Amino acid sequence: MNDLGDRGIGADKAALLNQLRIDRTQPPPSTGQAKWWIIAAAVLMAAVGVWYLLRPTGLPITTAVAQALPSGSKTNAGASLLDASGYIVARRRATVSSKVTGKIVKVMLEEGQRVEAGEVIARLDDANWRASLAQSRAQLQQAEANVASAQTAFDDAKPIFARSEKQKAAAVISAQSFDESHAQYNVARNNLLIAQRGLEAARAGVEVAQRNLDDTVIRAPFAGIVTEKAAQPGEMVSPMSAGGGFTRTGIGTIVDMDSLEVEVDVSENFINRVRPQQPVTIKLNAYPDWDIPGAVIAMIPTADRAKATVKVRIAIKQKDPRIIPEMGARVAFLSEDQSSTSGADKSVAPGVIVPTDAVVTSGDTSIVYMVHGSTVERRAVRLGSKMSSGQIIMAGLEAGNTVALGDLSKLSDGAHVRIEKQ
Repeated sequence: MNDLGDRGIGADKAALLNQLRIDRTQPPPSTGQAKWWIIAAAVLMAAVGVWYLLRPTGLPITTAVAQALPSGSKTNAGASLLDASGYIVARRRATVSSKVTGKIVKVMLEEGQRVEAGEVIARLDDANWRASLAQSRAQLQQAEANVASAQTAFDDAKPIFARSEKQKAAAVISAQSFDESHAQYNVARNNLLIAQRGLEAARAGVEVAQRNLDDTVIRAPFAGIVTEKAAQPGEMVSPMSAGGGFTRTGIGTIVDMDSLEVEVDVSENFINRVRPQQPVTIKLNAYPDWDIPGAVIAMIPTADRAKATVKVRIAIKQKDPRIIPEMGARVAFLSEDQSSTSGADKSVAPGVIVPTDAVVTSGDTSIVYMVHGSTVERRAVRLGSKMSSGQIIMAGLEAGNTVALGDLSKLSDGAHVRIEKQ
């Protein structure tokens, strides 16, 4: 029985091992499913290749069409020869201070307030100066008394000396007596002269003390608008810096708004286009649609070596409260009035107008990029004045030309572009 049992267990183990053995004599399973995966991958790769070949190429841009200027345009009055930027400045601007050092007791100005010439704007503590004036007046009275006393002494010595001269001539008195009389006369006369000079000094002292007292009242030097209030009551003010930075050197700043003008820096390469009394158009950065007439006052006869520019002063012909100091401004220097040209058609404005961002400046040259299908052409142009509707191009473009807009710094002559929005 034991032998039979052992044989049965061995047979079961052999059957289990046979089930785990791989039969390599059988044919492999079907590969139809793998073929479908390969076909799908090939189709996907072909689609990607077609998309790559047909994808949009070139730099993305938008375009605009150059428009002819309308009849009666302001450019008929003169084309812009040059544009320059600068700032509004005041020729008469003063930070008002006192002539003496003292403590402020009253300030009578505020920012934006208009003051007239000679108007009182502040007062200093004048107690010490009043005491000094009183002392000077007392010294004046003393000097006057000294003069009166010296005058009396001189009046007494004068007849005595005259009598001594007669007595000496008659040989009535001795030479010693005459000399004593003469010496007393000279002393009295010199004392009178000294007293008179002392009186003059005392009078000058009173005048100085009075002026110092008057200087405690600070007045506006000219009519204008207060742009800064720099001191408050209780602070010390001095015409010079003192006190380790705790003493004010100014009470307020006054600007004469009638003296406003524009200062611009013009490249020395183009300064030959500027001349005195040349008409200009001024545009403030704060009011870009407002054209302000102006004219060249003068060219400062020196150049900035670092910037290679020359400073030009521009008069503002239209006064307006909106124009304030330190505003940014752009000035277009205009040519002569073209309406004076004989035989010219005054109804046709020269040049075309394009959006401002269609123009890019490269060095001293202004350029645009004309669009021809999928490529662009770099073209130099001559600029006119700027208008609220765009930039005027005086030469280099014609009406109907298409120009590129966008990031023009990435474009170059002949570059491929993709028009995203017409």
